[in-house]
Amino acid sequence: MEKHGLIMVHTGDGKGKTTAALGLAMRAWGDGLRVLILQFIKGGWNYGELKTIEELGKLSEGRIRVEQCGKGFTNTGKVSMEEHKAAAHEALAKAEEALTNGQWDLVILDEMNYAVKYELVTEEEMMSLLDKKPADLHVVLTGRDACEKLIERADLVTEMHLVKHPYDQGVKAQKGIEF
Repeated sequence: MEKHGLIMVHTGDGKGKTTAALGLAMRAWGDGLRVLILQFIKGGWNYGELKTIEELGKLSEGRIRVEQCGKGFTNTGKVSMEEHKAAAHEALAKAEEALTNGQWDLVILDEMNYAVKYELVTEEEMMSLLDKKPADLHVVLTGRDACEKLIERADLVTEMHLVKHPYDQGVKAQKGIEF
């Protein structure tokens, strides 16, 4: 069967963009694909999925890996925008290496859309990165507010639409469910 690498986008105001991408990562790993997840914003938190992926990586000699490249939320004031931009550009360089080194079958650029939205990387830098994608490599980009150029370029775009959220009723994020 001929492999056609897809560009997939998970966007929208609803929950589940990263979760959907990680579900795809689990499926790909289970079918023998080599998976790298680069998180452009997240950094320093120990999410449940990180532990799972670390264990799966141990079971499969590193065939799945996640790297938190970011400095955390951009609106906290704890880290300057210059530091966020520097981290995003380091992540962009890692992404280029991952897309071009032939080591991976699926690369997930988690929160890339946020990196563009908050001008940590430019739309042009993102599109240039995608220009380097080999024909047989699958790439997923997540985050709200995917730009129109990315939507046009992608093979698959899923928009998560928020209908109802427990936070609106005063329920805080639940460990193991939302992080």
